[in-house]
Amino acid sequence: MSARIVLLVTSPRLPAGLLTSAAWDVVRQHPVLTGSDSEMVTAVRQAGAEVTVVDGPATQPLLDAVAAHGTVVWLAGPTGDEALARELGLRLARQPGLAEMELMYGSWDPPGARLLDAVAVLDRLASPGGDPWKRAQTHRSLAGYLLEESYEAYDAISADDTDALREELGDVLLQVVLHARLAEELPEDERWSIDDVAGGLVDKMIRRNPHVFAGAEVGTLEEITENWERIKRAEKARSSVLDGVALSQPALALAAQILDRAARRGIEVAPPLPDAQPDAEARLGASLLATVAAAREAGLDPEAALRRATLAHADLIRTAEPPPADPR
Repeated sequence: MSARIVLLVTSPRLPAGLLTSAAWDVVRQHPVLTGSDSEMVTAVRQAGAEVTVVDGPATQPLLDAVAAHGTVVWLAGPTGDEALARELGLRLARQPGLAEMELMYGSWDPPGARLLDAVAVLDRLASPGGDPWKRAQTHRSLAGYLLEESYEAYDAISADDTDALREELGDVLLQVVLHARLAEELPEDERWSIDDVAGGLVDKMIRRNPHVFAGAEVGTLEEITENWERIKRAEKARSSVLDGVALSQPALALAAQILDRAARRGIEVAPPLPDAQPDAEARLGASLLATVAAAREAGLDPEAALRRATLAHADLIRTAEPPPADPR
């Protein structure tokens, strides 16, 4: 069998020692070299494998080991040791008779693994010795940022800019993870963590989608939606159809949601008449509510309609603006 150097790459986001059967076979059968001690090195040693830590450049020690043993394993560090792989690849390309190089994945990141990195980074930033600004924040002080980042994500969707959407959703995720990290500092009977957030989400999705997870039979999208709403009502035990409406959302969207909630439950209450209102502000509010009701009857989104008209007017304002003064 030809001489062989196996570059064994593992995921730093999985528990140490969680390797494929092929990876365990190769580390048990051949000498293992690595660049530094780690939890993975400890796990491999505890399994009975011989591991040598190389202090300094590793290419020549690997070539010496492969000359002596025929096959040798390089247990890559958390970053994958790409620089060593390139250097070794160039050396073997110039001298192909020395050994063959094989890349083996002993473990790999599952989908969502980078979320663990996000949690770790925010934990460091919000811990002693981290970022003073983040450590000084509270749920209340961050509330505006959560709205701002959500609106920016909405803008990216409206612009059909998927690259911007990816970035803005990252900013929304930052707010979620930071809120969860700050919650770990609450009194013991109030604190919770990002795992509680994720766990609650998973449980909710499983409960509210029995047609996927529990074999419930549904036909149309309308039946799925009604099933979702029924389960939601049972979970929340709300006394009113309007319970759970986000009252801090923009007024046009709030009005549309309240009217929609009432209509879905068959509740008919006529909106107030503008002329019957006691002052100008109340008359304006009643007129706007009537406009929202008319938009809903027409199947239109009043929030989106006003946004579209406002942005078009903004373009006209920009066109009418005088040119900026020459800074010279």
